[in-house]
Amino acid sequence: MSLRDPSGMDGLNIRQTVQTDHGARTGTFAETAAPFGHVSAPSPSPRAPVTIPALRRDWSMGRLSRTALSEGLSRVTGLPRVDLSLIPPDPDLSDLLDPALCLRHQCVPWQRRDGGLILATARPEDLDDVHGALPAAAGPMRAVIADRDEILRAVETTHAPDLARRAASRVDTAFSARAWQGGRMRAVRLSLGAAALAGPIAIWPYPALNALLMIAFATLALASLMKCAAAIAHLARPDREAEGTAENTLPPITLLVPLFREDRIAETLLKRLERLDYPRDRLETLLVLEQTDSLTRDLLNRTALPPWMRVVTVPDGAPRTKPRAMNYALDHATGDIVGIYDAEDAPDPDQLRRVAAAFAAAPPDVACLQGALDYYNPRDSWISRCFTIEYNTWFRLLLPGMGKLGFALPLGGTTLFIRRAVLEQLGAWDAHNVTEDADLGFRLARAGYRTRVIGTTTREEANSRALTWCRQRSRWLKGYLVTYLVHMRHPLRLLRDLGIWQFLGFQAHFVTALSQFALAPLLWLFWLSCLGVDLPFTTLDTRTGLTRIGLMFLGLEGLTIALGFIATRRASHRHLWVWVPTLHFYWPLGAFAMWKAVFELVVAPFYWDKTAHGVSPSAREPQPTVPMAPESSFSRVTKALEM
Repeated sequence: MSLRDPSGMDGLNIRQTVQTDHGARTGTFAETAAPFGHVSAPSPSPRAPVTIPALRRDWSMGRLSRTALSEGLSRVTGLPRVDLSLIPPDPDLSDLLDPALCLRHQCVPWQRRDGGLILATARPEDLDDVHGALPAAAGPMRAVIADRDEILRAVETTHAPDLARRAASRVDTAFSARAWQGGRMRAVRLSLGAAALAGPIAIWPYPALNALLMIAFATLALASLMKCAAAIAHLARPDREAEGTAENTLPPITLLVPLFREDRIAETLLKRLERLDYPRDRLETLLVLEQTDSLTRDLLNRTALPPWMRVVTVPDGAPRTKPRAMNYALDHATGDIVGIYDAEDAPDPDQLRRVAAAFAAAPPDVACLQGALDYYNPRDSWISRCFTIEYNTWFRLLLPGMGKLGFALPLGGTTLFIRRAVLEQLGAWDAHNVTEDADLGFRLARAGYRTRVIGTTTREEANSRALTWCRQRSRWLKGYLVTYLVHMRHPLRLLRDLGIWQFLGFQAHFVTALSQFALAPLLWLFWLSCLGVDLPFTTLDTRTGLTRIGLMFLGLEGLTIALGFIATRRASHRHLWVWVPTLHFYWPLGAFAMWKAVFELVVAPFYWDKTAHGVSPSAREPQPTVPMAPESSFSRVTKALEM
């Protein structure tokens, strides 16, 4: 069954064969619809013939209601239109197609008539793909047009439990943290590991502490070397901006926006998303809600969402994490590229066009693009100022530099864009990893794909309080611990997948990132040595030797300060220069976060310590232009067009 026109559907004019009680008849809807019953024929249109892309453009811009869109699709294709609320799909047909395929292509097996299958669809342009997935036992396929939301509701009503279980276990067990030994055995093993570390300190305190001190200094030196190399690599080879992509070749993009208790900032988020400059008929935004989140759901129910936005509700289940929610929503996505935003994000308006251009210019093995993250509230507090300096150092110097050095990149949790086919090939996100972004970056590298950092920015809300900063950082560090342990289950396999260079980069990144926080209290002793305080457990023979190491420590810390100045050299952030030297008082907070992460690794490895958004006054801009209405999404426009 072929419904595709070589021109890409623009000239689609479908005539179908319908098997009736009076024999086979070929013709358009008006000639063949009657035998179906409970179907609607489109009213004749005096206008010139339209195409499916034209209908979708008009609908995405609010010129058509969903009902008018269905009528137009019926008129263009000649397919009957049915109301699934009057005749729901036959439950005996629910297993004919993969429910994930039904969600993506917005179709559902509806009825069986005369030995054939009648498929209800809201996307007749996808019928070729659906037909190819049908088992031979399904028999001949015929199609009818139905409302998108009715189709999705029918699929989810039948398959929600299976889809939810799949969302929690999409990643292969070998690469997932869900295989982490649970309960008492995990606690026993980690307790034994802690005892193995604490034992030597208790028996030989001075030698053990001296060894840890040297390890801390060595990892600090390694971290500084990596930072310096990455910064030089990035500054020496500036990025080239990809040329823009023609309007008619822009790829369809789906944005996943996970929300959980975001009623304080959801309206502002909608306004920011509306500023994105991208053709609305090629943009789909899925607002992903947890079933238990009544606060955000009630707010969105009162909001007239534009047609290119819709809500996806994730059935309640374990683990209740962002990656599980995104896995569930991914089945609803129709775009070729999948992007991720968080609730407080404010992306550059031209960001999606730059993403499309970068993918068009990139080779196929570039599967992921990572944008830069920055903060719009650095002036809130000293914490937010230091956080902004840290983020700029990471996203504007170190991360792009690591990419240019050929290392695998740990992704950031937002403003990342992935080829959908690759994402599905890898099993999407690990629902049991609270830094699913970093984990995905390394799984991409292990599969032979590359990530590039592009020069577009999304601004976020920085934590401005020490406690909330520690909670967020603790979640990140716990996820880093889990990611490292999962990928190091089979070190030789990891080496084979990454190659020696990326394997060494993987080790250096995790060892330095984790040890710098875990051993930070020992590094503080170098400050004491620089002030002339004796360290009784050191094995150095002279104060001169210790002083030399202390001076080297000061030099390495000076490098961190220099990178902070370089990273904030743009005019908008130069006010932070005076605060760069105070980073030395900022990093000790990470030590508390690290040991909280270690504790949670034992007692609650999958617990998602959520960061509150909308706390800063800068996060809550004036009310968005999205109209508010007591009815559900897009209801006012629909009613107006149907009058």
